[in-house]
Amino acid sequence: MANLWSGRFEKGMDEIVEKFNASIGVDKRLYACDIEGSIAHVTMLAKQEIVAEAEKEQIIEGLKKIKEKIDSGEFEFTVKQEDIHMAVEGALIEALGDVGKKLHTARSRNDQVAVDTRMYLKEQIKEIRENLIYMEKVLLEKAEKYAASIMIGFTHIQHAQPVTIGFHLMAYFQMFKRDIQRLQDTYERMNYCPLGACALAGTTLPTDRHFTAEMLGFSAPTENAMDSVSDRDYVIEFLSDASISMMHISRFAEEFVWWNSQEFSYIAIDDSFCTGSSIMPQKKNPDMAELLRGKVGRVYGHLMQILTVMKGTPLAYNKDFQEDKEGLFDAIDTWKASLRIFAKMIEKTEFRLDMIEKHLHTGFLNATDIAEHFVKQDMPFREAHEIVGKMVKFCENHNKDFIDLSKEDLEQIDDWLSLEKLPDLSIEGCVNARVSFGGTAPTEVHRQIKAGEAWITELENR
Repeated sequence: MANLWSGRFEKGMDEIVEKFNASIGVDKRLYACDIEGSIAHVTMLAKQEIVAEAEKEQIIEGLKKIKEKIDSGEFEFTVKQEDIHMAVEGALIEALGDVGKKLHTARSRNDQVAVDTRMYLKEQIKEIRENLIYMEKVLLEKAEKYAASIMIGFTHIQHAQPVTIGFHLMAYFQMFKRDIQRLQDTYERMNYCPLGACALAGTTLPTDRHFTAEMLGFSAPTENAMDSVSDRDYVIEFLSDASISMMHISRFAEEFVWWNSQEFSYIAIDDSFCTGSSIMPQKKNPDMAELLRGKVGRVYGHLMQILTVMKGTPLAYNKDFQEDKEGLFDAIDTWKASLRIFAKMIEKTEFRLDMIEKHLHTGFLNATDIAEHFVKQDMPFREAHEIVGKMVKFCENHNKDFIDLSKEDLEQIDDWLSLEKLPDLSIEGCVNARVSFGGTAPTEVHRQIKAGEAWITELENR
C-alpha cells in the first residue's frame, strides 16, 4: 500500500526507515478515539456543506465497520500503515474509494493525533480517579477500625510521639485526596479540542470547530492552531500527577516493608499479597509492597523522557512528538495497576496491636506532652523543653522510664520538679489529649474520617 502522503516522492521508504518511522505498534490503542474523532469531523464537514450528506453517511458507516473489525481482532495492523490515523483512513479509502478520500479534508495528522490523545487521556483520567476513590474508601474504612488504636509516630525513623493508626492512615488519605484534585485540574486544563487546527495554521475552508468540540465532549476548541498541534503540556502535567501519586504509593509501601519485618511485626499482610523464598522455607516476603515501591521509577522516567523530548522542539509540530505516547501509556497502566493492587493489599492487611504495644514504652514518646503540661503551668516552652531533656537523660542513665521516676529522682533532676507537677504519663492519656484541629486524638480522627466521607460523597455526586 502506498503512503497517503507520497505524491511528491519518487522512492519509497527504506525498510529499516519504515520500521523506525512507524508508531502503529504503540498508537493503535487510540483506534476508538481516532474513529470517534473522524465521525465528529465528517459530521461537521457535512453540516458546513463541505461534503455531501450522503457522503457523510457512507464515511460514518465505513468507519463503524472498521471499528467492528478492530474490536473483533480481524483488522490487521502493519508497519506500512505507519500510524493509527493512516491505518483507519487507508482502510476507509480501500472500502469506499474516492468518497473515503474526503474524510481528511480540513484536518492534519497533527491535530488528529492531538485530539485522539486528549480524548484517550480524558477517559483514563476518569478510570484513575475511580481507582483513587476506591483507595480512599479503603483508607477510611481502616481508619475507622483503628481510630483509637495507638502506634508509634516517627520522625527521622526515631520514636517521636504516640499517634493512632487511624490518624496515620488519614495522613495518606490527604495525600491521595490531593492526587485526585491534581487530576481534576489537569482534566479541566486539557479539556479543549485541537481538531480543526490542521497542520499548524487552520484552514481556508468554512469549518465549525465549536461544533466538533461540543460533539466530542470538550468544553471548547483550543484558541491557537499553532499551539494546538505542538502542545504536549497535558501529557507532561498528567505524568507529573502520576509521579506524585506513585511517590505517595511508594512511601506507604516502604512503611509496609518495615512494618512487615520481624523487627517491627506491626502488620499481618494477607498471604495472597506475599511470596516465599526459593531456598528459605520460612520466608514470607512483602514482594507486592516492594514492587510498588520500585514501579515509581518507571513513571518518573516517563516524565523525564517527555520533558527531554519537548525541551528542544521549535514550533510547530515535530516528529519528536511521536515519542509522547509510549511512556504515557505505560505510566497509565502502571498507575492504575498500582492503585488497584495496593488498595486491595491494604484492605486485606491487619495491624498486630499486641506487637505494637510492646514498642510503645520505649523512646520516651510522651516527652513532648510533659513539656506542654509544664507550659500550662506558665513555664516558657524552651525552659520546659530543657527540663524534660534532663529527665530523658536521667532516665537513660538509670535505665528508667518517666513513670518510674520517684520524688527524689525529680528533685535531683531539677528543683522545680515534683510528682504533683507531672501530667498523666500514660500513652493513652497523651493521645487522647491531642485534640487540636487535625490532631491524633480519636475524637479528631473521627472528625477527619467524617469530613473525608463527606468529600468522597460530594465527589461522586458531581
